[in-house]
Amino acid sequence: MRDEILILARRVLDACFARKLKIALAESCTGGLIAGALTEIAGSSDVFERGFVTYSNEAKQDLLDVPAGLIAAHGAVSAEVAEAMALGALAHSRAQLALSVTGIAGPGGGSAEKPVGLVHFGLAQSERPTLLQRKHFTDGRAKELSRNEIRRHAVLTGLQMLLEAAAPQLRA
Repeated sequence: MRDEILILARRVLDACFARKLKIALAESCTGGLIAGALTEIAGSSDVFERGFVTYSNEAKQDLLDVPAGLIAAHGAVSAEVAEAMALGALAHSRAQLALSVTGIAGPGGGSAEKPVGLVHFGLAQSERPTLLQRKHFTDGRAKELSRNEIRRHAVLTGLQMLLEAAAPQLRA
């Protein structure tokens, strides 16, 4: 399974390198795993510009300029915060693509409205609307996955979003 992540990370780096695109990341529930996958590959510094691990609400506010009122109104795990995180990462970097990830990896912290496995993604690009995705990772029978499985799915989804933005013709 780790190989699947590294293969996709390599494809992202190759596509971005071919188009001279730089990537920034704003990760919450993945805790830097996407950055780790990209930087595990030699030469990633040609593409990976920087990453922000903004696990706490304060970090989202301090490093990415996510408004406290936005978090209070919608919660840290929301499309609105994912969008603000991606735009903040883009604004605080020299990247042309910025991906954000915020979710509930569990095993605790979920609610009926925001269950364990809920993850929001934001993909900001220079001079384009921000792409938002909401995923609820379960085992297919509405049963919770493990924390590691949720985070692995979030990493794969984030990398896929980056690949599709960098090279839409290369959809996995």
